[in-house]
Amino acid sequence: MNLRLNKIEHLGIAVKSIDEGNSLYTKILGVPPYKEEVVEHEGVRTSFFQVGPNKIELLEALHSNSPIAKYIEKRGEGLHHVAYAVDDIRDEMNRLESEGFHLLNSEPKLGADNKLVCFLHPKETGGTLIELCQERS
Repeated sequence: MNLRLNKIEHLGIAVKSIDEGNSLYTKILGVPPYKEEVVEHEGVRTSFFQVGPNKIELLEALHSNSPIAKYIEKRGEGLHHVAYAVDDIRDEMNRLESEGFHLLNSEPKLGADNKLVCFLHPKETGGTLIELCQERS
């Protein structure tokens, strides 16, 4: 069988403050974040936690008109997206678009943690924002 979405790559959690989120999740998970990164074109500051094979990404808005700021304003802090690892992001984008899903970007974008990313609109995915992630070589 040819796997399309290989595994959950990470869970993205919107937070008002990375510093407070890092403190909270360090206490919950028992490990500090292994990486912090700013993704200017997305207007976010991120941090990543590794727990066994699983990763958690915290996302803080850099400015009031970033997608994370708008999300928090509308829904509050919490689960923002589920990211899936893929081997060929363009192939998956084409496949999912042909299945009728609306992609939020027509080309893969550079994302955090050395990934190419694309998002699927939550209106067509049962209300969950889905991110496709491919490791950059």
